[in-house]
Amino acid sequence: MSKRVRKKSKLAAFLIFVFSVCMIGGSGYLISKVLLLKNIENTIRLVGSISLCVICLVLLLLSLRFRNKYKTGALIFTLLLMLVIGSGSMFAGYNINKVYDTLASVSDTSGYKTYSSSLVTLNSNSVSSIDGIKDETLGILSDKESIEGYEIPKEVIKKKNLDNDVKEYSTFIEMIDALYKGEINYIFLPTNYSVMFGNMDGYQDIKDKTKIIFTEKKKKKEKDSLSSTGKKVTEPFSILIMGVDSEEEEIRGSSFNGDSLMLVTFNPKTLSSTILSIPRDSYVPIACFSGNRKNKITHAAWKGEDCMIDTIHNFLDVDIDYYVKINFKGVVKLVDTLGGVEVDVPYNLCEQNSSRQWGKNTVYIEEGHQVLNGEQALAYSRNRHPNPEMCSSKWTNYNSSDFVRGLHQQEVVTALLNKFKDIKDLDTVYKLLDTISVSMVTNMSTDQILSLYNVFKDAASRSDGGSMDDILGIQRLQLNGYDTRIVDYGGTNLSLYNYVLYDESVKEVSDAMKENLGIKKSKTIKSFSFDVNNPYEKEVIGAKTTGKESVVLVPNFVGQLVSNAQSWGSKNGVSIVVNGGNGYVLSQNVPAGANVEDVKSITVNSGGSKTKTNDTKTDTEDTSCKTNEVYSKTYKKCVCMTGYEKNTSGKCVKEDDDSNINTGDDNKKTDTPIDNNSDEDDKDEE
Repeated sequence: MSKRVRKKSKLAAFLIFVFSVCMIGGSGYLISKVLLLKNIENTIRLVGSISLCVICLVLLLLSLRFRNKYKTGALIFTLLLMLVIGSGSMFAGYNINKVYDTLASVSDTSGYKTYSSSLVTLNSNSVSSIDGIKDETLGILSDKESIEGYEIPKEVIKKKNLDNDVKEYSTFIEMIDALYKGEINYIFLPTNYSVMFGNMDGYQDIKDKTKIIFTEKKKKKEKDSLSSTGKKVTEPFSILIMGVDSEEEEIRGSSFNGDSLMLVTFNPKTLSSTILSIPRDSYVPIACFSGNRKNKITHAAWKGEDCMIDTIHNFLDVDIDYYVKINFKGVVKLVDTLGGVEVDVPYNLCEQNSSRQWGKNTVYIEEGHQVLNGEQALAYSRNRHPNPEMCSSKWTNYNSSDFVRGLHQQEVVTALLNKFKDIKDLDTVYKLLDTISVSMVTNMSTDQILSLYNVFKDAASRSDGGSMDDILGIQRLQLNGYDTRIVDYGGTNLSLYNYVLYDESVKEVSDAMKENLGIKKSKTIKSFSFDVNNPYEKEVIGAKTTGKESVVLVPNFVGQLVSNAQSWGSKNGVSIVVNGGNGYVLSQNVPAGANVEDVKSITVNSGGSKTKTNDTKTDTEDTSCKTNEVYSKTYKKCVCMTGYEKNTSGKCVKEDDDSNINTGDDNKKTDTPIDNNSDEDDKDEE
């Protein structure tokens, strides 16, 4: 063998070694990543992995043979194949790993929660650092179980060696009021306080009025945290979708309002599902409040997803297997990445943008079939008021409600699912993964998330290319109830608008979910009727079911005889403590409108009579007041007594009279009487 031939042989051997390493390394990397995809196309993964190994072995043997036989052309071709397989395998493995890592980052089964507390002062305060608060009193929460209001502040004080005086408050609202009044200059609040309280009347400008000068975070393992249930997604399951209104795109560790709550049940065996949008103002027992005190369900989110999940489980009697939290800002990016979503918009509307800004940032949506961008899709999902004070009549000529908003949210979710099933390009997948990784979190394990592939593959195989609404057989549910104002006695002590659910409607919705989950036997429909002149509309279970009004409120005893108050107390199991003897009630320590369930006793001060004395009007007397009216010092006029409301004729009649108009402003302070004679329509909190 000549020297030149030997040299070529050595070069060929070197190239075979290099290209073999590339091929075997890339193939091994791909196979290792493919093995992570448990329960997805198991046969294809096995056959594919074995085939790849066989191909690598064959190419290696061929390269050695061609080298020995000095077939240069065939060897070069074989080496090129080895390079293509190696680099292609690396590329495929990288993409599989990126998907897996993203799903793993979204999955949070550790049971750890991140809490964040901030030291807050007025924006007019020149101090901008915690180092400048020497000799100042610091406000914290008195509740020792509050991590953000008590535990973290105490740790900050110790960590920073602060010898400042500390004043404890019973509620965050009480603390904020003290800050506004100048009674204290520095208070500790949850870092996301502007979102938590910015919707309440009197606190809408809290973000502009205050500033944060120090923030401390703490990661803590929850004893009762809802980690993955271990339930297979091939079995009937329920999942709670929570829309999070957070100022930051990063979703982990932030307090939030439960602005969007959708509970979905899915039965993979029957390919049927139910979807329920839960009104944010639903008045239900809150699992993590002392004594399960009732409140609007949105406030359960202040204590985290575990509190929200337990609260929903308790009042609907349905186990929640999984949850998904998604940030509203993430929804905007998600929709934009998918190129928008198709929705039939029923009317022109305007709404705030994702940062809750109006003015030049106002989002406008026109009536008709639209492809909505991210900001528009979020605005459509959020809107429940015409907002005439912000937009012209072109954009405010409609009626809406929390139920309409819930329907819009379901439409957007369905539109997103339709977009997901049509994704084909890798660039879109990358963008989606980047968005999901920071804006979404779930308690499903990575393997459970991957198992959803088989569920939706099965659903798609049984369809004829229809929409996801048809493929998943969605049955819409709706909770029915009545509006009322209830004083959050023992909590924020604000008078809040609430939606009290009818027990009968709750049961009907609960039964429908249990039937879909296979827990309760389904009712057999034996007859069906229709009218050819009217299009068929699928029943919304629970929407029209009514029942007895279940909440008893404390009346306004002022101006009434003490004996009337005592009689009411005896009937409702509330102790009435009287100061001043018999006569008319002059004041009471428990505000009118409080839920009787939150009250054990009421102290009333009494004395005097309804006769005018020294020409001085009192809250209980005025010769010009009509039947069922009392004089209010606050409003300087006669108002309807508690339990009465003005009808269209201007007379105070019982509140259950059909001619009454029930309006109410959310979140008025309890030291302000509710004026049923007000000419202004009140508004719910946004």
